[in-house]
Amino acid sequence: MVEQALSDVKVLDLTHHIAGPYCTKLIAIQGADVIKIEKPGEGDPTRRSGPFPNDEPHPEKSGLFLYLNTNKKSITLNLKSELGMKLFTELVRGVDILVENFRPGVMARLGLDYETLKKINPRLVMTSISNFGQTGPYRDFKATNLTSFAMGGIMYLTGESYRQPLKNAGSQAEYMGGGNSFAATMLAFYWAEETGIGQHVDVSLMECQAASLELFSASFQYTEVVPERRGNNWFFAWGLYPCKDGYAGVNCLWHTTPKLFNDAMKRSDLLEKCKDVGSMLVDNDYLMAEIISWMGDFTPEELAQIGLEAKIPIGYVATPKMLLESPQLEATEFWAEVDHPVAGRWKYPGAPFKMSETPCPIARAPLLGEHNEEIYCDRLGLAKEDMPLLRERNVI
Repeated sequence: MVEQALSDVKVLDLTHHIAGPYCTKLIAIQGADVIKIEKPGEGDPTRRSGPFPNDEPHPEKSGLFLYLNTNKKSITLNLKSELGMKLFTELVRGVDILVENFRPGVMARLGLDYETLKKINPRLVMTSISNFGQTGPYRDFKATNLTSFAMGGIMYLTGESYRQPLKNAGSQAEYMGGGNSFAATMLAFYWAEETGIGQHVDVSLMECQAASLELFSASFQYTEVVPERRGNNWFFAWGLYPCKDGYAGVNCLWHTTPKLFNDAMKRSDLLEKCKDVGSMLVDNDYLMAEIISWMGDFTPEELAQIGLEAKIPIGYVATPKMLLESPQLEATEFWAEVDHPVAGRWKYPGAPFKMSETPCPIARAPLLGEHNEEIYCDRLGLAKEDMPLLRERNVI
């Protein structure tokens, strides 16, 4: 088997929901030995989150859990029990990285803050992911994906100017936080490899949003003008428009719009209205009506092909079915079919990047507590005969 980029790295995963598990998933698909610690009898709350096959809830069939926890091992452990704490500290001695996304202060109340853990393992990299970070006046505020978008500033720029701001679909604030956490954790890990000194990485979902605002903060400081929400349609031929059986986006600036009319639409009669920016502004509504009328004769895929041939950026809005059947994603082998002993065989998104020398194969998510015996007996030296007693005492 080809060695992977992180084959020798050992990780304790104390995360749940989305941001933390996505971070450790990105580490796990690089070959790291990621041990997910779950609450006895319950596990990660996402085990109870849909979607489920046939809409039948089952803790081993959650589509969200199965996606976020590929390539990991699962053990159960009660961190509030005395023996559970001892087992946890023994695990900490033998790992490189610990990732957690409890509310700020929870790890300290458990006696597992970074200052304590680095005495056990000075090389430990501990990443803490939270809504607002480990310090500051908002530290203890509760938040959701929606409030992260709102308070991070991106929501102010999303939507139409004449309507309320909009949240992006899904849980993108948490996925962005998980992706940033992965990068920061790897930087800290390689620094520890060089120096022998670990560190505490503090990731704030609010800061992840604020850091991605492009020129928003700079333009306001320079001009003191509040940017306006532009919605799906910006100017000239730059926007999202309806077409046959869907939507497509056209991205032309003033100097490339004539090429759209001439090469893609075959409407050279419109070029007179595009002789300069002023003319295009005057006739903007008319030109937009012509574009929308033209697009209505084509499907999203046909428009994308027209754009490809005319060398103009026209992209379709992909539905879930279109994504699953995308010839591009099929050619790049993005989707991975994975068998699970309970959930069955399904397509999973692959790694969001390709590496030429170290592949990122996708393996199934673990069953709850599936690796208890391997970790506690084979690694920590507990007797197999003790496992039923530990379960009975709610330690594992």
